[in-house]
Amino acid sequence: MNYFKKIIRFARPYKAFAILNIIANICYALFATLAMISLFPMLSVLFKQTEPVYKEPIWKGISEGKEYLMEYLNFFVTQKTEDGSYDDALFFMVILVISMFFLKNLFSYLAMYFITFLRNGVLKDLRNELYEKTVELPISYYSEKRKGDTIARITSDVLEIQHSFLSILELIIREPLTIVFTIIAMLSISPKLTLFVFLFLPISGFLISLIGKSLKRKSDKVQKEQGYFLSILEETLGGLRVIKAFNAESRFSNTFQKSTKRFYNFSNSLLNRQNLASPTSEFFGIAAIGVILWYGGNMVLVEKTLKPELFIAYMGLAYNILTPAKAISKASYGVKKGNAAAERVLEILETENPISEIENAVEKTTFDKSVSLEKISFKYEDEYVLKDFNLQVPKGSTVALVGQSGSGKSTIANLVTRFYDVNMGTIKIDGINIKDLTKKSLRGLMGLVTQDSILFNDTVKNNIGLGKENATDDEIVEAAKIANAHDFIMQLPDGYDTNIGDSGNKLSGGQKQRLSIARAVLKNPPIMILDEATSALDTESERLVQDALEKMMRNRTSIVIAHRLSTIQNADNIVVLQKGEIVEQGSHTKLLSKNGTYKKLVEMQSLGA
Repeated sequence: MNYFKKIIRFARPYKAFAILNIIANICYALFATLAMISLFPMLSVLFKQTEPVYKEPIWKGISEGKEYLMEYLNFFVTQKTEDGSYDDALFFMVILVISMFFLKNLFSYLAMYFITFLRNGVLKDLRNELYEKTVELPISYYSEKRKGDTIARITSDVLEIQHSFLSILELIIREPLTIVFTIIAMLSISPKLTLFVFLFLPISGFLISLIGKSLKRKSDKVQKEQGYFLSILEETLGGLRVIKAFNAESRFSNTFQKSTKRFYNFSNSLLNRQNLASPTSEFFGIAAIGVILWYGGNMVLVEKTLKPELFIAYMGLAYNILTPAKAISKASYGVKKGNAAAERVLEILETENPISEIENAVEKTTFDKSVSLEKISFKYEDEYVLKDFNLQVPKGSTVALVGQSGSGKSTIANLVTRFYDVNMGTIKIDGINIKDLTKKSLRGLMGLVTQDSILFNDTVKNNIGLGKENATDDEIVEAAKIANAHDFIMQLPDGYDTNIGDSGNKLSGGQKQRLSIARAVLKNPPIMILDEATSALDTESERLVQDALEKMMRNRTSIVIAHRLSTIQNADNIVVLQKGEIVEQGSHTKLLSKNGTYKKLVEMQSLGA
């Protein structure tokens, strides 16, 4: 129940539906009991057990309510059978029974009608909040988690909570009230027989509860395994080209089949345990009915202390307890399953974002002086990838970062954009620590073009338009022209309205990169970060992309992470990194004259070319 106390806040906006559901459930429970009680007068008329009463009885209070109802029934039947015919009396009794059952089912439908809005509302809001949290959490969170597991939590786990949520409402309101009203009716018929019946209930309840104890643990295994095979599926779709190229289909297929086999075993174990709930509770219920038949039959046939028609109505009421008892049993199992799902969902919702904003963070909209990295040190896990690093990037200048793989170049891009926070030192924009700025305004000052062109399964227009909300068609076309993308876009089947497929797979590498540049151009940020933007391209594409980059970088502050040194020869300052430290910096000409690390890198690339 602890997890559901945290989930319950999602139901607050829908409390009106919850109240209407409770009212409908109360009415359902009442009429479910009255429907069974209404069989008694019908049976009395059929068996001609009514005694003639010619004077209408007087109400003397709730304590004598049973006697008043019996006398009034006899009075009513006496009035209707004065001519010796039972037709009218039977007709009214049948109408009474039908009316009670109609009202019972009407309120059952209304209860489900109102709960539908509550359930689906909770489902919608929970998924929305999970998605927002998923987007808000830092990139570092997903380097440790499987994407498929996150997908499973947003889909199947939330759905499990929705079903459990319905079960818990039934558990609290509808079924217990049905049982309470039924027990009151049973006590009014025969306290002695009811007391005898309830000697058996604690025993059966204890035996049923033993079945549900391991359900949460089994359910947790099922949900984790589902997250695992969804991860395999997501990785397969993302890397299908590599899988096919290396004939690795069988390897991935075996991994997937092993996961689905475990899921099969866990699911069988869970469902078989869960399926025990209904037959077990029914068996103990029928056992109780058998005991009632034996004990109550004695009261009717031997002791003569209970009328036959009352005993038949009592049996109907006793059976009336079985349905809600079974529902409570199933609901309690649902709650145990839901607890496992809620735990997984809340794990995401309650994860603290380490990249947080301070209170009253500064909203910065302009860039006036410089970006400065002062004595920064950073590590992803145990080993520092940047150590005591210092760098100044004045406004309007282009600073290039070069070095071997693993020297910390891309890490600087991650830190300046605050995808990660530094362990030591500070990064400042115009003298203000970036931790004191709102994340939105900080990233609003920056444009990012990465080595991997991140595009979405949408039109060319919408992919470029991601750079600026409500951008006009003219602005999008102008950005595409600067990025050398307009010509190839116009050759696509539907021009700017062409869908480029999943991750832009309908386009070549150079075309995808130019769309990424167009997106950054449209945003028009004062600071541009280029993370090896041309390293994955062929010579022709590189020339077009490089031309686009040079156009974009004019009159702009740029931090360029370069793999191909030929692309950064015009940079104002080239910083050479080695194992997270600066070993050289200066202009291209100056660094060549030093005969140091930079010159070796240039010579190596020249030989490689």
